[in-house]
Amino acid sequence: MALVLLAGCDIPGLGPDPRVQAREAEAQAIGGACRYAMRGLEDCYTLNPKAPKANIYAGWKEMDAYMRENKVEGVPSVLTQAPKAAPKAAPEDDEEAPAKSSSRNRG
Repeated sequence: MALVLLAGCDIPGLGPDPRVQAREAEAQAIGGACRYAMRGLEDCYTLNPKAPKANIYAGWKEMDAYMRENKVEGVPSVLTQAPKAAPKAAPEDDEEAPAKSSSRNRG
């Protein structure tokens, strides 16, 4: 009788791990974004080594079918490196700030 009652209940902890589902969904989104950015699968795999490749492929393939069906043109990706910070100019005076003295007496 107890099994019949529990058969209709959702028991917490017995379903799929939400972290795994989130990682898989993110990998599919990465694949779709790569396809929209006109990147090849190999480039997408290289740029996202930790994402599951099967899910990246699934997202890429899904976006490819969507883009072909709706005649959507991809947007080329432009990967640029952040400009390096300009080196700080060295102070002309070789004066150093006076050293701070400790306010505690050690006795």
